[in-house]
Amino acid sequence: MYKGWVIEEVDLDTIISISESSAKIIDSEGREFLSDSGLPVHAHDFANDRWSIRRFNITLAFLEKHIPGGSTILDLGTVNGLGNFLASKGYKVTNTQGEDFDYIRPLDLWPYGRHDAITAFEIFEHLIDPFCLLRSLPDRRLVASVPLRLWFTPAYRGRDGNLAGRHYHEFEDWQFLWLLDKAGWRVVDSIKITSPSFTLGLRTLLRWATPRYLFVYAEKK
Repeated sequence: MYKGWVIEEVDLDTIISISESSAKIIDSEGREFLSDSGLPVHAHDFANDRWSIRRFNITLAFLEKHIPGGSTILDLGTVNGLGNFLASKGYKVTNTQGEDFDYIRPLDLWPYGRHDAITAFEIFEHLIDPFCLLRSLPDRRLVASVPLRLWFTPAYRGRDGNLAGRHYHEFEDWQFLWLLDKAGWRVVDSIKITSPSFTLGLRTLLRWATPRYLFVYAEKK
């Protein structure tokens, strides 16, 4: 599927090549992405599509705009391809260990220590009550992204019985901004991006034109 592909985001001067034979992810300096356990991050961690590569580059650009390279980050969620991609760009990334954030208590995240920022990329949509988690975050800067509600398709319900992948929330932009405000966060910057599909159909055309994800940078009030 990836044979011969080299994906480049010109604005970021970032090139990622994917080898079909080895399924390894290699950055522009020839370094192989590794997980915290030292194992290679393979192509399937990037969801096997061009959109994931594009999203990684957009995420990096937004993060670099607000959080300097080399900063320490607590990334909500277990080790993943995006977190390892950010680590390969110089960020010192620590991941959580699979806690059910719906049952989070105010001090549950403090054992991870203090960090320059917290990242939460596509986390809050999976929670019944993201307000409690937002109130419990120990650090003062947050970079997060959430899926926006699409009028032409229902909320994502997961595949193959994967209940953890379901979206309980798909937000309108004002809803997530209101949630952050109520939870004690001041939104400093935000952007919306599309999630283009590379299949044929009417929904594909709509996805090219309709914002699907909202990114925010927020600071505690």
